[in-house]
Amino acid sequence: MMYGWCGKIAKIDLTTQSWEIEEPEQSVYHKFIGGRGLAGHYLAPHIHLAWDDPEMPVLIFCGPLTHTISPTPGRSTFMSRSPLTGTIGDSSVGGRFGTELKKAGLDGMIITGRSSNTVGIEIKDASIQIVSADAMRGMTTSQAWAGLKSHGSVAAIGPAAENNVRFSNIIIDKHYAAGRNGLGLIFAAKNLKYITVRGTGKTRIFHPGNLKKAREEIMRLMSASPVISGRFGISKYGTGALYDLMDARNMMPTDNFQKTKFPDAASMNAHAYDKQFQPKKTGCRGCHVQCKKITDTGRSIPEFETMSHFSALIGNHDREVVMEANRICNEMGMDTISAASTLACYQEISGHPISSAKIVEVLLDIAYGKGSYANLGMGSARYAQSCGKPDAAVAVKNQDLSAYDPRGALGMALAFAVSTRGACHLRAYPISHEILRKPVATDRFQFAGKARIIKINEDVNAVVDSLTACKFTFFAASLEEYASVFSAVTGQSITGQDLLKIGERICYQERMMNAKNGFSRKDDDLPPRFFMEKKADLSDSILKPIDRNAFQKSLSDYYTVRGLDQDGMPVPEKASELGLEWI
Repeated sequence: MMYGWCGKIAKIDLTTQSWEIEEPEQSVYHKFIGGRGLAGHYLAPHIHLAWDDPEMPVLIFCGPLTHTISPTPGRSTFMSRSPLTGTIGDSSVGGRFGTELKKAGLDGMIITGRSSNTVGIEIKDASIQIVSADAMRGMTTSQAWAGLKSHGSVAAIGPAAENNVRFSNIIIDKHYAAGRNGLGLIFAAKNLKYITVRGTGKTRIFHPGNLKKAREEIMRLMSASPVISGRFGISKYGTGALYDLMDARNMMPTDNFQKTKFPDAASMNAHAYDKQFQPKKTGCRGCHVQCKKITDTGRSIPEFETMSHFSALIGNHDREVVMEANRICNEMGMDTISAASTLACYQEISGHPISSAKIVEVLLDIAYGKGSYANLGMGSARYAQSCGKPDAAVAVKNQDLSAYDPRGALGMALAFAVSTRGACHLRAYPISHEILRKPVATDRFQFAGKARIIKINEDVNAVVDSLTACKFTFFAASLEEYASVFSAVTGQSITGQDLLKIGERICYQERMMNAKNGFSRKDDDLPPRFFMEKKADLSDSILKPIDRNAFQKSLSDYYTVRGLDQDGMPVPEKASELGLEWI
Protein backbone atom coordinates (compact mmCIF):
# COMPACT_ATOMS: atom_id res chain seq x y z
CA MET A 1 0.00 0.00 0.00
CA MET A 2 1.22 3.49 -0.87
CA TYR A 3 0.68 6.47 1.40
CA GLY A 4 0.54 10.04 0.08
CA TRP A 5 0.72 8.91 -3.52
CA CYS A 6 -2.11 7.29 -5.45
CA GLY A 7 0.22 5.12 -7.51
CA LYS A 8 -1.67 5.86 -10.73
CA ILE A 9 -1.05 8.12 -13.74
CA ALA A 10 -3.51 8.66 -16.60
CA LYS A 11 -2.03 8.43 -20.10
CA ILE A 12 -4.34 10.08 -22.64
CA ASP A 13 -3.86 9.92 -26.43
CA LEU A 14 -5.87 12.59 -28.22
CA THR A 15 -5.11 11.15 -31.66
CA THR A 16 -6.82 7.85 -30.90
CA GLN A 17 -9.20 9.35 -28.31
CA SER A 18 -8.14 6.65 -25.84
CA TRP A 19 -6.62 6.42 -22.39
CA GLU A 20 -5.00 3.99 -19.99
CA ILE A 21 -3.69 3.94 -16.43
CA GLU A 22 0.00 3.48 -15.67
CA GLU A 23 1.19 2.35 -12.25
CA PRO A 24 4.84 3.44 -11.86
CA GLU A 25 7.36 1.58 -9.73
CA GLN A 26 7.67 3.03 -6.25
CA SER A 27 11.33 3.76 -6.96
CA VAL A 28 10.23 6.42 -9.49
CA TYR A 29 8.26 8.23 -6.77
CA HIS A 30 11.19 7.98 -4.38
CA LYS A 31 13.58 9.50 -6.94
CA PHE A 32 11.37 12.35 -8.18
CA ILE A 33 8.62 12.77 -5.51
CA GLY A 34 5.84 14.25 -7.69
CA GLY A 35 4.88 17.58 -9.25
CA ARG A 36 7.79 19.11 -11.14
CA GLY A 37 10.09 16.17 -10.45
CA LEU A 38 7.80 13.47 -11.84
CA ALA A 39 6.75 15.67 -14.76
CA GLY A 40 10.41 16.14 -15.70
CA HIS A 41 11.02 12.42 -15.47
CA TYR A 42 8.28 11.77 -18.03
CA LEU A 43 9.26 14.71 -20.26
CA ALA A 44 12.93 13.69 -20.59
CA PRO A 45 12.49 10.99 -23.28
CA HIS A 46 10.56 13.44 -25.49
CA ILE A 47 12.48 16.69 -24.96
CA HIS A 48 14.16 16.50 -28.39
CA LEU A 49 10.78 16.80 -30.14
CA ALA A 50 9.42 20.12 -31.41
CA TRP A 51 6.89 21.70 -29.07
CA ASP A 52 4.10 21.22 -31.63
CA ASP A 53 4.94 17.60 -32.43
CA PRO A 54 1.85 15.51 -31.59
CA GLU A 55 4.01 13.23 -29.46
CA MET A 56 5.27 16.10 -27.29
CA PRO A 57 3.43 15.46 -24.01
CA VAL A 58 1.59 17.86 -21.76
CA LEU A 59 2.31 16.71 -18.22
CA ILE A 60 0.19 17.63 -15.21
CA PHE A 61 1.26 16.32 -11.80
CA CYS A 62 0.38 16.88 -8.17
CA GLY A 63 2.50 15.70 -5.23
CA PRO A 64 2.33 13.46 -2.17
CA LEU A 65 1.34 16.38 0.09
CA THR A 66 -1.54 17.45 -2.16
CA HIS A 67 -4.96 16.85 -0.57
CA THR A 68 -3.47 16.50 2.94
CA ILE A 69 -3.51 18.88 5.92
CA SER A 70 0.11 19.89 5.33
CA PRO A 71 0.51 23.67 4.94
CA THR A 72 -0.06 25.14 1.44
CA PRO A 73 -0.63 21.82 -0.38
CA GLY A 74 -3.01 22.97 -3.12
CA ARG A 75 -0.69 23.29 -6.11
CA SER A 76 0.18 21.32 -9.24
CA THR A 77 2.76 21.43 -12.02
CA PHE A 78 2.03 21.83 -15.74
CA MET A 79 4.97 21.00 -18.00
CA SER A 80 6.02 20.54 -21.63
CA ARG A 81 8.65 21.98 -23.95
CA SER A 82 8.16 25.73 -24.11
CA PRO A 83 6.98 27.30 -27.39
CA LEU A 84 8.42 30.61 -26.15
CA THR A 85 11.92 29.54 -25.14
CA GLY A 86 12.53 26.05 -26.52
CA THR A 87 13.66 25.05 -23.02
CA ILE A 88 11.85 22.88 -20.52
CA GLY A 89 8.60 24.74 -19.84
CA ASP A 90 6.80 24.39 -16.53
CA SER A 91 4.61 26.23 -14.09
CA SER A 92 3.64 25.58 -10.49
CA VAL A 93 0.06 26.78 -10.27
CA GLY A 94 -2.49 27.19 -7.52
CA GLY A 95 -6.25 26.87 -7.43
CA ARG A 96 -7.81 23.48 -6.74
CA PHE A 97 -6.86 21.51 -9.86
CA GLY A 98 -4.14 19.49 -8.12
CA THR A 99 -6.41 18.71 -5.18
CA GLU A 100 -9.23 17.47 -7.42
CA LEU A 101 -6.78 15.40 -9.48
CA LYS A 102 -5.56 13.71 -6.31
CA LYS A 103 -9.12 13.15 -5.12
CA ALA A 104 -9.80 11.48 -8.46
CA GLY A 105 -7.11 8.93 -7.59
CA LEU A 106 -4.38 10.23 -9.90
CA ASP A 107 -0.86 11.52 -9.27
CA GLY A 108 -0.72 12.96 -12.74
CA MET A 109 -1.69 13.01 -16.40
CA ILE A 110 0.36 12.52 -19.56
CA ILE A 111 -1.43 13.90 -22.63
CA THR A 112 -0.09 13.18 -26.12
CA GLY A 113 -1.41 13.21 -29.69
CA ARG A 114 -3.52 15.73 -31.56
CA SER A 115 -7.28 15.62 -31.94
CA SER A 116 -8.82 16.20 -35.37
CA ASN A 117 -11.33 18.57 -33.78
CA THR A 118 -11.43 20.74 -30.67
CA VAL A 119 -11.97 18.63 -27.55
CA GLY A 120 -12.12 18.75 -23.80
CA ILE A 121 -11.02 16.14 -21.27
CA GLU A 122 -13.44 15.50 -18.41
CA ILE A 123 -12.32 13.43 -15.42
CA LYS A 124 -14.59 12.28 -12.62
CA ASP A 125 -12.94 9.81 -10.27
CA ALA A 126 -12.16 6.69 -12.33
CA SER A 127 -13.96 7.96 -15.43
CA ILE A 128 -12.16 9.86 -18.22
CA GLN A 129 -14.04 11.20 -21.21
CA ILE A 130 -12.80 13.04 -24.30
CA VAL A 131 -15.67 15.22 -25.54
CA SER A 132 -16.22 17.60 -28.44
CA ALA A 133 -15.54 21.26 -27.66
CA ASP A 134 -15.93 22.72 -31.15
CA ALA A 135 -18.62 25.06 -29.88
CA MET A 136 -16.17 26.49 -27.33
CA ARG A 137 -13.57 27.74 -29.81
CA GLY A 138 -13.02 31.44 -29.28
CA MET A 139 -14.43 31.39 -25.75
CA THR A 140 -12.57 33.37 -23.11
CA THR A 141 -11.27 31.47 -20.09
CA SER A 142 -13.98 32.92 -17.84
CA GLN A 143 -16.68 31.86 -20.29
CA ALA A 144 -15.21 28.35 -20.32
CA TRP A 145 -15.07 28.32 -16.52
CA ALA A 146 -18.65 29.53 -16.16
CA GLY A 147 -19.91 26.74 -18.39
CA LEU A 148 -17.78 24.02 -16.86
CA LYS A 149 -17.38 24.83 -13.15
CA SER A 150 -20.09 22.32 -12.21
CA HIS A 151 -17.70 19.64 -13.52
CA GLY A 152 -15.07 20.47 -10.91
CA SER A 153 -11.78 22.33 -11.30
CA VAL A 154 -11.25 23.80 -14.79
CA ALA A 155 -8.01 24.32 -16.74
CA ALA A 156 -8.72 26.14 -20.02
CA ILE A 157 -7.09 28.17 -22.76
CA GLY A 158 -8.46 31.35 -24.29
CA PRO A 159 -8.32 33.07 -27.68
CA ALA A 160 -4.61 33.93 -27.33
CA ALA A 161 -3.52 30.29 -27.57
CA GLU A 162 -5.94 29.68 -30.44
CA ASN A 163 -4.31 32.61 -32.27
CA ASN A 164 -0.73 31.44 -31.74
CA VAL A 165 0.40 33.91 -29.08
CA ARG A 166 3.76 32.56 -27.90
CA PHE A 167 3.18 33.63 -24.29
CA SER A 168 -0.31 32.17 -23.94
CA ASN A 169 -1.24 30.64 -20.59
CA ILE A 170 -3.48 27.92 -19.24
CA ILE A 171 -5.92 29.47 -16.77
CA ILE A 172 -7.11 27.40 -13.82
CA ASP A 173 -10.39 28.12 -12.04
CA LYS A 174 -10.67 31.60 -13.63
CA HIS A 175 -8.02 33.28 -11.46
CA TYR A 176 -4.84 31.14 -11.52
CA ALA A 177 -2.34 31.00 -14.40
CA ALA A 178 0.00 28.23 -15.46
CA GLY A 179 2.16 30.96 -16.88
CA ARG A 180 5.37 32.28 -18.39
CA ASN A 181 6.34 29.55 -20.88
CA GLY A 182 3.49 29.63 -23.42
CA LEU A 183 2.01 26.33 -22.28
CA GLY A 184 -1.41 27.38 -23.54
CA LEU A 185 -0.05 27.03 -27.06
CA ILE A 186 0.68 23.34 -26.39
CA PHE A 187 -3.01 22.83 -25.57
CA ALA A 188 -3.98 24.61 -28.79
CA ALA A 189 -1.55 22.53 -30.86
CA LYS A 190 -3.33 19.42 -29.58
CA ASN A 191 -6.78 20.95 -30.21
CA LEU A 192 -7.40 20.72 -26.48
CA LYS A 193 -9.58 23.53 -25.13
CA TYR A 194 -9.99 22.46 -21.53
CA ILE A 195 -9.63 19.83 -18.83
CA THR A 196 -12.04 19.42 -15.93
CA VAL A 197 -11.43 17.18 -12.96
CA ARG A 198 -13.52 16.26 -9.93
CA GLY A 199 -12.84 13.57 -7.38
CA THR A 200 -14.33 12.17 -4.22
CA GLY A 201 -11.49 9.98 -2.96
CA LYS A 202 -9.25 10.38 0.07
CA THR A 203 -5.47 10.40 0.40
CA ARG A 204 -4.00 7.74 2.67
CA ILE A 205 -1.74 9.14 5.42
CA PHE A 206 0.87 6.94 7.08
CA HIS A 207 0.85 8.67 10.47
CA PRO A 208 -1.91 11.32 10.91
CA GLY A 209 -0.75 12.21 14.42
CA ASN A 210 2.80 13.01 13.33
CA LEU A 211 1.46 14.96 10.36
CA LYS A 212 -0.65 17.11 12.66
CA LYS A 213 2.37 17.86 14.89
CA ALA A 214 4.59 18.68 11.89
CA ARG A 215 1.89 20.94 10.47
CA GLU A 216 1.51 22.81 13.73
CA GLU A 217 5.26 23.46 13.84
CA ILE A 218 5.24 24.99 10.38
CA MET A 219 2.10 27.01 11.12
CA ARG A 220 3.79 28.53 14.18
CA LEU A 221 6.79 29.55 12.10
CA MET A 222 4.57 31.07 9.42
CA SER A 223 2.51 32.99 11.97
CA ALA A 224 5.73 34.53 13.32
CA SER A 225 6.95 35.59 9.86
CA PRO A 226 6.50 39.32 9.12
CA VAL A 227 6.85 38.64 5.38
CA ILE A 228 3.90 36.23 5.43
CA SER A 229 1.70 37.27 8.32
CA GLY A 230 2.81 40.79 9.22
CA ARG A 231 0.80 43.98 8.97
CA PHE A 232 2.26 44.69 5.54
CA GLY A 233 2.86 41.07 4.55
CA ILE A 234 1.71 38.80 1.76
CA SER A 235 -1.35 37.58 3.64
CA LYS A 236 -2.55 41.20 3.92
CA TYR A 237 -1.65 42.57 0.48
CA GLY A 238 -0.75 39.56 -1.65
CA THR A 239 2.51 39.66 -3.58
CA GLY A 240 1.78 43.33 -4.25
CA ALA A 241 3.29 43.89 -0.79
CA LEU A 242 6.65 43.91 -2.60
CA TYR A 243 5.81 46.98 -4.72
CA ASP A 244 6.98 49.68 -2.29
CA LEU A 245 9.99 47.61 -1.28
CA MET A 246 11.26 47.27 -4.85
CA ASP A 247 10.76 50.97 -5.42
CA ALA A 248 12.57 51.84 -2.20
CA ARG A 249 15.54 49.71 -3.28
CA ASN A 250 15.66 51.47 -6.69
CA MET A 251 14.86 48.15 -8.34
CA MET A 252 11.54 49.00 -9.99
CA PRO A 253 11.93 48.22 -13.73
CA THR A 254 10.81 51.43 -15.41
CA ASP A 255 10.57 52.34 -19.11
CA ASN A 256 11.65 48.88 -20.26
CA PHE A 257 14.44 48.65 -17.65
CA GLN A 258 15.96 51.94 -18.83
CA LYS A 259 15.28 53.46 -15.39
CA THR A 260 14.97 52.00 -11.91
CA LYS A 261 12.64 54.45 -10.15
CA PHE A 262 8.95 55.08 -10.91
CA PRO A 263 7.80 58.58 -9.88
CA ASP A 264 4.18 57.49 -9.31
CA ALA A 265 4.94 54.40 -7.28
CA ALA A 266 3.25 55.73 -4.14
CA SER A 267 -0.11 55.93 -5.93
CA MET A 268 0.22 52.56 -7.69
CA ASN A 269 1.16 50.32 -4.76
CA ALA A 270 -0.77 47.51 -3.09
CA HIS A 271 -2.16 49.81 -0.39
CA ALA A 272 -3.72 52.02 -3.08
CA TYR A 273 -5.44 49.00 -4.68
CA ASP A 274 -6.61 47.79 -1.29
CA LYS A 275 -8.09 51.19 -0.44
CA GLN A 276 -9.81 51.63 -3.82
CA PHE A 277 -11.13 48.12 -4.45
CA GLN A 278 -11.41 46.66 -0.89
CA PRO A 279 -10.83 43.07 -2.03
CA LYS A 280 -11.56 39.92 -0.08
CA LYS A 281 -9.02 37.24 0.71
CA THR A 282 -9.01 33.90 -1.04
CA GLY A 283 -6.40 31.41 -2.16
CA CYS A 284 -5.44 27.91 -3.20
CA ARG A 285 -7.25 24.89 -1.78
CA GLY A 286 -6.02 24.14 1.74
CA CYS A 287 -3.94 27.31 2.15
CA HIS A 288 -4.34 29.64 5.13
CA VAL A 289 -2.16 32.47 3.73
CA GLN A 290 -4.95 33.53 1.35
CA CYS A 291 -2.72 35.75 -0.80
CA LYS A 292 -5.16 35.99 -3.72
CA LYS A 293 -7.27 39.16 -3.55
CA ILE A 294 -10.65 39.26 -5.32
CA THR A 295 -13.12 42.16 -5.46
CA ASP A 296 -16.87 41.86 -4.84
CA THR A 297 -17.38 41.90 -8.61
CA GLY A 298 -15.00 38.97 -9.14
CA ARG A 299 -11.99 40.91 -10.43
CA SER A 300 -8.52 39.82 -9.36
CA ILE A 301 -6.14 42.32 -7.78
CA PRO A 302 -2.91 41.96 -9.83
CA GLU A 303 0.10 40.08 -8.54
CA PHE A 304 3.23 42.16 -7.90
CA GLU A 305 4.86 41.49 -11.29
CA THR A 306 1.65 42.46 -13.13
CA MET A 307 1.16 45.49 -10.89
CA SER A 308 4.71 46.66 -11.60
CA HIS A 309 5.02 45.85 -15.31
CA PHE A 310 1.68 47.35 -16.31
CA SER A 311 2.60 50.55 -14.50
CA ALA A 312 6.33 51.38 -14.23
CA LEU A 313 7.61 49.26 -17.12
CA ILE A 314 5.27 50.82 -19.68
CA GLY A 315 4.75 54.26 -18.10
CA ASN A 316 1.10 53.83 -17.08
CA HIS A 317 -0.24 55.81 -14.12
CA ASP A 318 -3.82 54.50 -13.98
CA ARG A 319 -4.70 51.71 -11.51
CA GLU A 320 -7.94 50.94 -13.32
CA VAL A 321 -5.98 50.27 -16.52
CA VAL A 322 -3.72 47.85 -14.63
CA MET A 323 -6.79 46.07 -13.27
CA GLU A 324 -8.34 45.88 -16.72
CA ALA A 325 -5.08 44.74 -18.37
CA ASN A 326 -4.80 41.99 -15.78
CA ARG A 327 -8.39 40.92 -16.44
CA ILE A 328 -7.98 40.94 -20.21
CA CYS A 329 -4.78 38.89 -20.02
CA ASN A 330 -6.53 36.29 -17.86
CA GLU A 331 -9.64 36.26 -20.07
CA MET A 332 -7.57 35.87 -23.23
CA GLY A 333 -5.11 33.48 -21.58
CA MET A 334 -1.92 35.56 -21.88
CA ASP A 335 1.05 35.89 -19.56
CA THR A 336 0.92 39.32 -17.95
CA ILE A 337 4.70 39.67 -17.52
CA SER A 338 5.45 38.89 -21.17
CA ALA A 339 2.47 40.91 -22.43
CA ALA A 340 3.60 44.07 -20.63
CA SER A 341 7.24 43.45 -21.55
CA THR A 342 6.36 43.16 -25.22
CA LEU A 343 4.48 46.47 -25.04
CA ALA A 344 7.52 48.06 -23.39
CA CYS A 345 9.80 46.63 -26.08
CA TYR A 346 7.51 48.00 -28.81
CA GLN A 347 7.51 51.46 -27.20
CA GLU A 348 11.30 51.56 -27.01
CA ILE A 349 11.79 50.44 -30.62
CA SER A 350 9.06 52.57 -32.16
CA GLY A 351 9.51 55.62 -29.97
CA HIS A 352 5.71 55.83 -29.74
CA PRO A 353 4.26 55.41 -26.23
CA ILE A 354 0.99 53.50 -25.99
CA SER A 355 -1.47 55.67 -24.10
CA SER A 356 -3.20 54.25 -21.04
CA ALA A 357 -6.52 54.53 -22.87
CA LYS A 358 -5.21 52.27 -25.65
CA ILE A 359 -3.49 49.52 -23.66
CA VAL A 360 -6.54 47.25 -23.46
CA GLU A 361 -7.22 47.67 -27.18
CA VAL A 362 -3.64 46.65 -27.97
CA LEU A 363 -3.86 43.58 -25.73
CA LEU A 364 -7.04 42.46 -27.48
CA ASP A 365 -5.38 42.90 -30.89
CA ILE A 366 -2.51 40.70 -29.71
CA ALA A 367 -4.85 38.03 -28.35
CA TYR A 368 -6.97 37.89 -31.48
CA GLY A 369 -4.02 38.23 -33.87
CA LYS A 370 -5.45 41.24 -35.66
CA GLY A 371 -4.58 44.85 -36.42
CA SER A 372 -1.20 46.56 -36.42
CA TYR A 373 -0.21 45.01 -33.07
CA ALA A 374 -0.85 41.38 -34.02
CA ASN A 375 2.86 40.67 -34.51
CA LEU A 376 3.55 41.42 -30.84
CA GLY A 377 2.09 37.98 -30.13
CA MET A 378 5.47 36.51 -31.07
CA GLY A 379 6.91 37.91 -27.84
CA SER A 380 9.45 40.65 -27.22
CA ALA A 381 12.57 38.71 -28.21
CA ARG A 382 11.26 37.60 -31.60
CA TYR A 383 9.66 40.98 -32.23
CA ALA A 384 12.87 42.89 -31.44
CA GLN A 385 14.84 40.49 -33.64
CA SER A 386 12.40 41.06 -36.51
CA CYS A 387 12.96 44.81 -36.15
CA GLY A 388 16.74 44.43 -36.22
CA LYS A 389 17.02 45.66 -32.61
CA PRO A 390 17.43 42.50 -30.50
CA ASP A 391 18.86 44.40 -27.51
CA ALA A 392 15.50 46.12 -26.93
CA ALA A 393 14.08 42.83 -25.63
CA VAL A 394 14.85 42.40 -21.93
CA ALA A 395 14.79 38.62 -21.89
CA VAL A 396 16.85 35.53 -21.14
CA LYS A 397 16.38 32.57 -23.48
CA ASN A 398 13.50 34.56 -25.08
CA GLN A 399 11.62 34.86 -21.78
CA ASP A 400 11.09 38.33 -20.32
CA LEU A 401 12.50 39.37 -16.97
CA SER A 402 10.06 39.80 -14.11
CA ALA A 403 9.85 42.94 -11.97
CA TYR A 404 13.27 42.97 -10.31
CA ASP A 405 16.11 45.00 -11.82
CA PRO A 406 19.13 42.67 -11.58
CA ARG A 407 21.53 45.59 -11.09
CA GLY A 408 20.07 45.97 -7.62
CA ALA A 409 20.44 42.32 -6.57
CA LEU A 410 23.33 40.40 -8.12
CA GLY A 411 22.09 37.04 -6.90
CA MET A 412 18.93 37.76 -8.88
CA ALA A 413 21.12 38.57 -11.90
CA LEU A 414 22.75 35.14 -11.72
CA ALA A 415 19.44 33.41 -11.06
CA PHE A 416 17.81 35.01 -14.11
CA ALA A 417 20.70 33.86 -16.29
CA VAL A 418 20.92 30.21 -15.23
CA SER A 419 17.21 29.41 -14.82
CA THR A 420 16.27 26.32 -16.81
CA ARG A 421 12.99 27.84 -18.05
CA GLY A 422 14.30 31.23 -19.20
CA ALA A 423 14.36 34.34 -17.04
CA CYS A 424 12.58 33.35 -13.83
CA HIS A 425 12.54 34.93 -10.38
CA LEU A 426 11.03 31.81 -8.78
CA ARG A 427 13.63 29.17 -9.65
CA ALA A 428 15.95 30.36 -6.86
CA TYR A 429 14.21 33.52 -5.58
CA PRO A 430 17.34 35.21 -4.16
CA ILE A 431 15.15 38.25 -3.41
CA SER A 432 14.34 36.30 -0.25
CA HIS A 433 17.80 36.78 1.23
CA GLU A 434 18.99 39.84 -0.72
CA ILE A 435 15.93 42.02 -0.03
CA LEU A 436 13.68 40.26 2.50
CA ARG A 437 16.67 39.06 4.60
CA LYS A 438 15.31 35.52 4.86
CA PRO A 439 16.69 33.09 5.93
CA VAL A 440 19.86 35.23 6.27
CA ALA A 441 20.84 38.61 4.88
CA THR A 442 23.41 38.81 2.08
CA ASP A 443 24.99 41.82 0.37
CA ARG A 444 22.86 42.46 -2.69
CA PHE A 445 25.68 44.27 -4.48
CA GLN A 446 28.20 41.43 -4.25
CA PHE A 447 28.53 38.17 -6.23
CA ALA A 448 30.57 36.56 -3.45
CA GLY A 449 28.91 33.33 -2.31
CA LYS A 450 25.95 33.79 -4.64
CA ALA A 451 26.75 30.82 -6.92
CA ARG A 452 26.33 28.32 -4.09
CA ILE A 453 23.28 30.13 -2.70
CA ILE A 454 21.56 30.07 -6.10
CA LYS A 455 22.36 26.37 -6.59
CA ILE A 456 21.02 25.42 -3.15
CA ASN A 457 17.90 27.58 -3.53
CA GLU A 458 17.20 26.03 -6.94
CA ASP A 459 17.42 22.57 -5.37
CA VAL A 460 15.11 23.58 -2.52
CA ASN A 461 12.52 25.07 -4.86
CA ALA A 462 12.60 21.99 -7.08
CA VAL A 463 11.57 19.98 -4.02
CA VAL A 464 8.90 22.54 -3.09
CA ASP A 465 7.42 22.28 -6.60
CA SER A 466 7.47 18.49 -6.37
CA LEU A 467 5.93 17.93 -2.94
CA THR A 468 3.88 20.20 -3.81
CA ALA A 469 3.92 23.25 -1.55
CA CYS A 470 4.01 27.03 -1.86
CA LYS A 471 7.33 28.87 -1.93
CA PHE A 472 5.94 31.51 0.43
CA THR A 473 5.99 28.92 3.20
CA PHE A 474 9.78 28.87 2.97
CA PHE A 475 10.08 32.46 4.14
CA ALA A 476 9.50 30.81 7.52
CA ALA A 477 10.00 27.03 7.31
CA SER A 478 12.72 24.86 5.76
CA LEU A 479 13.15 21.41 4.24
CA GLU A 480 13.89 20.15 7.74
CA GLU A 481 10.28 20.81 8.80
CA TYR A 482 8.94 19.51 5.50
CA ALA A 483 10.94 16.30 5.84
CA SER A 484 8.86 15.61 8.94
CA VAL A 485 5.66 16.31 6.99
CA PHE A 486 6.79 14.12 4.09
CA SER A 487 7.71 11.22 6.40
CA ALA A 488 4.40 11.44 8.25
CA VAL A 489 2.44 11.41 4.98
CA THR A 490 4.35 8.75 3.05
CA GLY A 491 5.95 6.61 5.73
CA GLN A 492 9.27 7.09 3.96
CA SER A 493 11.94 8.06 6.49
CA ILE A 494 13.80 11.04 5.05
CA THR A 495 15.84 14.07 6.14
CA GLY A 496 16.00 17.59 4.84
CA GLN A 497 19.36 16.77 3.24
CA ASP A 498 17.80 13.76 1.50
CA LEU A 499 15.13 16.04 0.03
CA LEU A 500 17.81 18.51 -1.05
CA LYS A 501 19.60 15.75 -2.95
CA ILE A 502 16.37 14.90 -4.77
CA GLY A 503 16.06 18.59 -5.68
CA GLU A 504 19.58 18.50 -7.10
CA ARG A 505 18.63 15.47 -9.20
CA ILE A 506 15.56 17.27 -10.57
CA CYS A 507 17.54 20.41 -11.46
CA TYR A 508 20.36 18.46 -13.08
CA GLN A 509 17.93 16.53 -15.25
CA GLU A 510 16.47 19.84 -16.43
CA ARG A 511 19.96 21.03 -17.40
CA MET A 512 20.40 17.75 -19.28
CA MET A 513 17.15 18.25 -21.17
CA ASN A 514 18.10 21.79 -22.19
CA ALA A 515 21.58 20.64 -23.24
CA LYS A 516 19.92 18.03 -25.47
CA ASN A 517 18.41 20.97 -27.38
CA GLY A 518 21.65 22.95 -27.66
CA PHE A 519 21.47 25.27 -24.65
CA SER A 520 24.86 26.09 -23.11
CA ARG A 521 26.85 28.91 -21.52
CA LYS A 522 26.08 31.26 -24.41
CA ASP A 523 22.42 31.19 -23.33
CA ASP A 524 23.08 31.77 -19.61
CA ASP A 525 23.47 35.51 -20.05
CA LEU A 526 21.70 38.81 -19.37
CA PRO A 527 20.64 41.51 -21.84
CA PRO A 528 23.50 43.91 -22.71
CA ARG A 529 21.90 46.95 -21.09
CA PHE A 530 22.62 45.64 -17.60
CA PHE A 531 26.38 45.75 -18.23
CA MET A 532 26.40 49.25 -19.74
CA GLU A 533 26.69 52.73 -18.24
CA LYS A 534 23.70 54.95 -18.91
CA LYS A 535 23.17 58.68 -18.84
CA ALA A 536 22.15 60.29 -15.59
CA ASP A 537 18.55 61.36 -15.16
CA LEU A 538 17.50 63.63 -12.31
CA SER A 539 14.28 61.64 -11.87
CA ASP A 540 16.13 58.35 -11.54
CA SER A 541 18.38 56.84 -8.88
CA ILE A 542 20.88 55.02 -11.04
CA LEU A 543 22.15 51.60 -10.13
CA LYS A 544 25.68 50.78 -11.20
CA PRO A 545 26.04 48.48 -14.22
CA ILE A 546 26.91 44.88 -13.52
CA ASP A 547 30.61 44.08 -13.87
CA ARG A 548 30.70 41.55 -16.72
CA ASN A 549 33.93 39.93 -15.52
CA ALA A 550 32.49 39.44 -12.04
CA PHE A 551 29.29 38.06 -13.55
CA GLN A 552 31.23 35.58 -15.71
CA LYS A 553 33.29 34.45 -12.73
CA SER A 554 30.13 33.89 -10.69
CA LEU A 555 28.66 31.94 -13.62
CA SER A 556 31.78 29.74 -13.71
CA ASP A 557 31.48 29.23 -9.95
CA TYR A 558 27.85 28.19 -10.41
CA TYR A 559 28.83 25.61 -13.02
CA THR A 560 31.41 24.20 -10.63
CA VAL A 561 29.01 23.80 -7.69
CA ARG A 562 26.25 22.50 -10.02
CA GLY A 563 28.59 19.82 -11.42
CA LEU A 564 28.60 21.12 -14.99
CA ASP A 565 31.56 21.73 -17.28
CA GLN A 566 32.67 25.30 -17.95
CA ASP A 567 30.43 25.54 -21.02
CA GLY A 568 27.46 24.91 -18.73
CA MET A 569 26.99 21.37 -20.03
CA PRO A 570 26.11 18.33 -17.90
CA VAL A 571 28.67 15.54 -17.58
CA PRO A 572 27.95 11.77 -17.44
CA GLU A 573 29.78 11.31 -14.14
CA LYS A 574 27.55 13.75 -12.27
CA ALA A 575 24.43 12.33 -13.88
CA SER A 576 25.45 8.86 -12.73
CA GLU A 577 26.16 10.13 -9.21
CA LEU A 578 22.61 11.49 -9.07
CA GLY A 579 21.07 8.27 -10.42
CA LEU A 580 20.06 9.79 -13.76
CA GLU A 581 20.06 8.10 -17.14
CA TRP A 582 22.25 9.98 -19.62
CA ILE A 583 20.19 11.55 -22.41
